[in-house]
Amino acid sequence: MSDFINGLLRFRRGAWEMLATILITLGVFMLMQPFWMIAFTYSFIVTLIGTVMFIIVSHFPE
Repeated sequence: MSDFINGLLRFRRGAWEMLATILITLGVFMLMQPFWMIAFTYSFIVTLIGTVMFIIVSHFPE
């Protein structure tokens, strides 16, 4: 866990890509669930933020 936080603080690719992937997955889950309208409402923006974040952090150093 400390390696993950250390990677975030040092702007390393692995930790930030994992966070972006989690956001993309969360956004897709929010889109497909039928229970909470508020989650469905914000699903596109969460997926979009995760995708843009993944594109940006793929240029970070290893």
